[in-house]
Amino acid sequence: MDTSRSRSFRQWCGKLACTAILVSISLTTSYAAPSEDALLRLMPYPRSVERSSEYLVLGKEFHAAVSRTGDARLDGAMNRMLVRLDRQCGGILRSQSQPVSGAPTISIEAAAPGGVIQSLDEDESYQLRVTETGVSLKAQTDVGAMRGLETLLQLVTLREGSCAVPVVTIDDAPRFRWRGFMLDVVRHFEPVSEVKHTLNAMEVAKLNVFHWHLSDDEGFRAESKKYPKLTAVASRGEFYTQDQMREVVAYARERGIRVVPEFDMPGHSTSEAFAYPEYASGEQIAVLPNFYGAPHAELDPSNEKTYKFIDEFVGEMSGIFPDAYFHIGGDETTGEAWLKNPRIAAFMKQKGFAKPDELQAYFNQRLLPILTKHHKKMIGWDEILSPALPKDIMIQSWRGVESLSAGAKQGYEGILSAPYYLDAQKTSEEMYLADPIPADTTMTAEEQKLILGGEVCMWSEQIHEETIDSRVWPRTIAMAERFWSPQSRRDVPDMYRRLRLASLELEDVGLKHIIGPKTLRRNLIGSTETESIDAFAAALEPVSFSDRSDTQHTDALSSLDRMVDAVVADPPMRQQMQQEVDAVLGKLNADGHGISPRVAAQMLRRQFTVWVEIAPGMQALAKQSPRLSDMGTRAQQLGELGQAGLEALAFLDAQAKGGTEWQQSKLAVITEAEKPSALIRFVFLPSLKQLVEAAGSGQTTSK
Repeated sequence: MDTSRSRSFRQWCGKLACTAILVSISLTTSYAAPSEDALLRLMPYPRSVERSSEYLVLGKEFHAAVSRTGDARLDGAMNRMLVRLDRQCGGILRSQSQPVSGAPTISIEAAAPGGVIQSLDEDESYQLRVTETGVSLKAQTDVGAMRGLETLLQLVTLREGSCAVPVVTIDDAPRFRWRGFMLDVVRHFEPVSEVKHTLNAMEVAKLNVFHWHLSDDEGFRAESKKYPKLTAVASRGEFYTQDQMREVVAYARERGIRVVPEFDMPGHSTSEAFAYPEYASGEQIAVLPNFYGAPHAELDPSNEKTYKFIDEFVGEMSGIFPDAYFHIGGDETTGEAWLKNPRIAAFMKQKGFAKPDELQAYFNQRLLPILTKHHKKMIGWDEILSPALPKDIMIQSWRGVESLSAGAKQGYEGILSAPYYLDAQKTSEEMYLADPIPADTTMTAEEQKLILGGEVCMWSEQIHEETIDSRVWPRTIAMAERFWSPQSRRDVPDMYRRLRLASLELEDVGLKHIIGPKTLRRNLIGSTETESIDAFAAALEPVSFSDRSDTQHTDALSSLDRMVDAVVADPPMRQQMQQEVDAVLGKLNADGHGISPRVAAQMLRRQFTVWVEIAPGMQALAKQSPRLSDMGTRAQQLGELGQAGLEALAFLDAQAKGGTEWQQSKLAVITEAEKPSALIRFVFLPSLKQLVEAAGSGQTTSK
């Protein structure tokens, strides 16, 4: 082992003050050398980009102007753009306030304001042309111009002491019309301020549908003046007033985002049944459940009063949510209470219904004209798909591409969500490569037209206001690109390069996805000296929702303030270490470029050394702190894994063979580290395993 290098590194770093620097250096050097086109940090990537080597410099004479064909929201979008541009360049707002002579630096033109109520068919295309003398942004609607403004902001770079924009011609339009994000605010309530932050980030990502999951078994979050007990009894005091909901709808429209509310029916309706048992199916609900997996109550489809209740409620909500679509949920309706209730069972027999799903189809048939009366279109999860319903309903598939395509083959429009569940803790790569219309689809061209897009979903069993941003972002931008950009754009390393840069943009619009976890880690150790715990956290990610639920049994009162809440999903360490190990083992990137083996080995050695050094301190913290008490095993394993990495590098450097016994002992350490512990998992184990196997077999490093 090259101990002299490790020793000199420790002397230079002192007490791990350079950990963050090392991570930053590694991120900037470990990616494949991209092409000139790929060096742009655009995300989602436009469908057509032509660029030259020239730049437009944004100088003291900078000025932006909007054609009067737009409406007030385009003015607002330009003002937000100017504030963010000023943060990058400085002086923009001052120069913008001065009288202008001649043509503006940035000219924005929208042919029409767009719909008063934004529709599924809103034209979001735009054309952006940057020359050495100015920028021209043209679009058919305000919404298209707003999408172009986001692209323009991403083009701005620092060059030779000035802000500059590369000379480009961009012709862009989204691939899918429905590009959504669903937020569950039932299991853990999110204040209006957090909802607005989410909408800010959606604007950056060019997402256009905010699916607001407002009711479920554990609570009802929307104020109804016709049925006040829905929030007086079934919200625990956490709900949105009607004025607040209107405020969110208006805020979203200003950003070119539609708001689609979801109110679950007939299942997942325990909160409604608790508030108004006369519309339920006879379940005995003594208290509103606060844990997940509690028995579900269901509305009574045999009771005519149920439909009157729904009619009045939908009418009331329609005055708040103007979007054409109304989400009814419809998933996981077991019908157990229906079968146990003699009156409902007799009704089913009278109608000739042998199974609960037939009664649910009847319920939806009765619900459809109510929605139509209030000028709404039905959207629901997979379970609402039934030949008994007309073809103008929409299916949101949580079961997968097969279920979605099955609906399309029957003539139903649909959107895909199954691969995009953020709480499943998949990598950005996995979700990015999942497509609403896979390249190998068996759907015909006409059936493919029925797939309108997709939605990213965030269920809130294990998030709250402090942690939501880091669970949702920046990963959601990867899926936003899948929904916007051409299907052929599937370069994963470049996606990660751009995703890390896009992540920084999100801070400028109010998100705390970077600082939030760091703040929680400070709180965990009671100190501002977080270098060690930050280095520890960089190697970890949370387990999936189901794994955590099975172990921790979270409920609405669970404290979400442990180490699992202070680490982020799919951290950079996974890609960073894999690329460094590939370089050390002589594996080049597809284009023949990448980090040099010598530099990669140095960076790996530094990282492994950090792990060995911080492990004892983290073990000591685990013994002292109740909130870190479950981290002792993981801390010990981190040190052992770092030592295994150092030994592997020493063998490879010496071109020596570690041998079978050494290899098996280190693989056993890795195997042990793969086992569940503390609701977190190491993200780098596959690449470390490759390194150990190579060292054990005597593979030489690439010089």
